[in-house]
Amino acid sequence: MRILITGASGQIGCNLALRCLAAGHTVHGVDQRPNGWCDAYPVLLHDLTRPGTPGLLTTQLAAWGKPDVVVHLAAHAKVHQLVLEPDKAMENMAMTQQVLEFCRQHGLPIVFSSSREVYGNARRDTTAEADADFALAASTYAASKLAGEALVYSYARCYGLPYLVFRLSNVYGRYDNDLGRMERVIPLFMHKLQQGEALTLFGADKVLDFTYVDDCVEGLFLGIQALQAGEVRDQTFNLARGEGHSLRQLADYLAGLLGRAAQLVEAPTQAGEISRYVANLDHARRLLGYAPQVSLPEGLRRSLAWSRNWAEAHG
Repeated sequence: MRILITGASGQIGCNLALRCLAAGHTVHGVDQRPNGWCDAYPVLLHDLTRPGTPGLLTTQLAAWGKPDVVVHLAAHAKVHQLVLEPDKAMENMAMTQQVLEFCRQHGLPIVFSSSREVYGNARRDTTAEADADFALAASTYAASKLAGEALVYSYARCYGLPYLVFRLSNVYGRYDNDLGRMERVIPLFMHKLQQGEALTLFGADKVLDFTYVDDCVEGLFLGIQALQAGEVRDQTFNLARGEGHSLRQLADYLAGLLGRAAQLVEAPTQAGEISRYVANLDHARRLLGYAPQVSLPEGLRRSLAWSRNWAEAHG
């Protein structure tokens, strides 16, 4: 299978590409920046917001061949950053439309990475796919993902485009230490603890569903296989661990692994961020056989080990 991955230089894109390669598939990436972690697959450097992207992709990928499926991961993904820079939310929508148009022109199925942010700040014990509501959008980032989903659904209805939508949640692990580009909470907390710096908890009792990257990638891979085989199509799935942990618990776990005392500074939740999300995974379990394997404490242990090995090899 030929798999085209946008956002292929990012954490999830890189891990997914390597998983697909290991299964014997061919991968080509598209990203606006080079891949700083591996060179196991080609990456076309291109800004997907540019007009004419479908034609450019067609020309640039001609020698590689027509993809069998497109996995659209590319996006500006930092919630609070898009509150400060709302133009980036519009760029997310533009990227999605350009990629969908490429898929329409070539009759390609698409896997779209959405976000748990589409559920807004409504407080529930667990959240199922039907709970999404555009009126609950808490941020411009959430709005961009809701709009992206709407575009996917409209292309499916108008043009018969097969799709799967995955709503991801706080993915962490291997290849997520690029703090200069994007400050994810887990590698940021690791770095600060190792430097003896205080951790700022924006909403100390905020409860989130942290997903180890191998579980996320396995869910995406199961979806790619099912979509290509014609077994599952036109479905939307939560993809997470299915457990909630507060930022305070996260800090305690990391401090214990590092043998450091955590200095905690509590601050209000930042604009646009949600305060509780725990995924209901019944739909993904039933249709895809999705079964996350890695608990948060174990995932943090693996993440710390990878981070140390990377630092030793590249320091």
